[in-house]
Amino acid sequence: MAPTSLPEQLVRTRRFTRGVPERFAVSPDGRTVLFLRGRTGDDPAACLWALDLDTGAERLLADPVRLLTGRQSHLRGRQTRTVGIESYATDRNVGLVAFALAGGLWKLEVGKGEPRRLPAIGPVSDPRPDPTGRRIAYVSHGALRVTETDGTGDRAVAEPDGPYVEFGAAVHTAATSLDGSRGHWWSPDGTRLLVARTDSTAVRPWPATDSAGLGDAPHTPPRFAAAGTPNADVTLWIAGLDGPSGQVSWDRTAFEYLVGAGWDAQGPWAVVQSRDQRTVRFLGIAPDDGRTAVLDEQHDACWVQLVPGLPARTGSGAVLAHRDLRGTRHLTVDGVPVTPAGLQLRAVLGIDADEVLFTASDDPTETHLWSYGAAVGLRRLSSGPGIHSGASRGGTLVRVTRGADRPGGRAEVLRAGGPAVPVLSHAEHPVLDNHARRLVLGPRGLHARLHLPSWHRPGSGPLPVLLDPYGGASAQRVTAELDWRVLLSQWFAEHGFAVLVADGRGTPGRGPDWEREVHGDLFAPVLDDQVTALHEAARLVPDLDLGRVAIRGWSFSGALAALAVLRRPDVFHAAVAGAGVTDQRLYNAHWRERFLGHPDVFPHRYDACNVLLDAPRLARPLLLIHGLADPNVPSANTLRLSDALRVAGRPHELLLLPGGGHQPIGSTVTEKLLSHQVRFLQRHLSPVPHLEEHSVRPKA
Repeated sequence: MAPTSLPEQLVRTRRFTRGVPERFAVSPDGRTVLFLRGRTGDDPAACLWALDLDTGAERLLADPVRLLTGRQSHLRGRQTRTVGIESYATDRNVGLVAFALAGGLWKLEVGKGEPRRLPAIGPVSDPRPDPTGRRIAYVSHGALRVTETDGTGDRAVAEPDGPYVEFGAAVHTAATSLDGSRGHWWSPDGTRLLVARTDSTAVRPWPATDSAGLGDAPHTPPRFAAAGTPNADVTLWIAGLDGPSGQVSWDRTAFEYLVGAGWDAQGPWAVVQSRDQRTVRFLGIAPDDGRTAVLDEQHDACWVQLVPGLPARTGSGAVLAHRDLRGTRHLTVDGVPVTPAGLQLRAVLGIDADEVLFTASDDPTETHLWSYGAAVGLRRLSSGPGIHSGASRGGTLVRVTRGADRPGGRAEVLRAGGPAVPVLSHAEHPVLDNHARRLVLGPRGLHARLHLPSWHRPGSGPLPVLLDPYGGASAQRVTAELDWRVLLSQWFAEHGFAVLVADGRGTPGRGPDWEREVHGDLFAPVLDDQVTALHEAARLVPDLDLGRVAIRGWSFSGALAALAVLRRPDVFHAAVAGAGVTDQRLYNAHWRERFLGHPDVFPHRYDACNVLLDAPRLARPLLLIHGLADPNVPSANTLRLSDALRVAGRPHELLLLPGGGHQPIGSTVTEKLLSHQVRFLQRHLSPVPHLEEHSVRPKA
């Protein structure tokens, strides 16, 4: 394919995610690995594949284009290529696979022919075979249903008993689950289920757009539990194959969040959390009467961090959890730390009998793969710079390494006594080279990355500076991985900017003390760290022009960018603020109250982080952007900031994206959206005069 622009490549490759193998499942004997991957680096229709480790050969198990062509007239032709398999689930032996495709329920018996569509009540979501491979449970229209694998006996196990009731889904379980939010879990023998019931009746409707803004509110307003408002009422039930048989009991007044659940060899279990998030309990559940017993309890003066994959139990029943001790997040077994000081636990990826596969960091820019077992102790399973992850079972390890060489990384399968077997990736190579320098800045050792234009030579003239952080608690920007965000920072640099990306206080990877420095104030410490990073970088690289500094951001950093020009106009001369939370009361209760507490108890914290209150101070150019169909940050946040600026008589620019979601990069508006930002920044920072000679050219 001929070279193209990076924005166009981000659209075609869906931010370099297409053609990348993912969602690995290993058979119990370790001889077969299933995974999803598109046929090419721009193919949106992910297929299901099997890798035979005895031969090293890949086998196509399910091609969504072939399955759908001719079955549904509205999906024929090229349009079918936009429909792929997003996820799948298997039975215990990885012999039966279930997946949803185009709203239907599909099953596949590995090695026994083509997938078959089962007669089910659609649209189908989250289908999961029971461990024995006899039945499949799935969610449809708020009901949890079960069908035999031959397509007979489809029936509702639990049906909604109100207009805002849903069975089989529990949104907050995504905090501890490795495969997104879950709401139903099979017993090991496949005869019963643990089922979540979510009642959103008390949750206030929240329109997608503000009544004073542009656009109409959706026909059915979503139920959005904003900070300080009632949450959904989530309960757990034990259900037989013909319906619920009993409710799980715990103190839901004190512990209103269900953040995890499951059913292992020892029985069903649940993870519950207090509203203030300072206490988390791991509960064992008696399957016959729903009574619970506390298996593990954690407390913290700020909040108990939820770690993906924890708490859990090993095959022999030992309790796996974590403890934050003297600046280190440790993996614990029955309360005893088994990882050393300085190694920061990131996630538990799987448990095979009594061996635990997990990720951890001793350098915050890298994440490595580790295992622990009582018999063999602690072992590191990855080497070299990168973000490492994987899956293991039956003595087989799938190791995924995302390094600096290419987006999507590389995957390989390792077995004792045999050579590594690569899993082919079709991810495209970027059309743009990365020209970034890693820095560690200031007394706090802020990890940063400085992108300079490929055509710039030291001493050839000062460059305007663009800060391009995230800075929030959920994500790092400065790691050993080459991802689309790194390339996008370089793309902005090629337009005549020195682009600085820095991770400050609150970002993951540097331990619990670092994370909790933003408790009570999400923005002041983060903004201070961005200013420090800017000045320290300019001290090391004289070509940075501190008289021309801008900041751009999205989501958390969108609000940070707006605050930067409002509170520090002495440092920042322009800002692009996308999809930011401007009033912290207008965001998800579970996430926002973790850092700021309940707004009725700590109103001063919410006022200190309220961008709207700073609107009259605007004296610098500000571009606000928001998608009107954003399901994560309600667009009312940006609309209300724009209105507050208008009332205060402060000129600004507002760009609304009709139908746009929370992450527009990779959608059809990508090129125009990015070009609009560049023109805004060029207009207000006056980049170097010879910029036109060095337009952003793709690699040959």
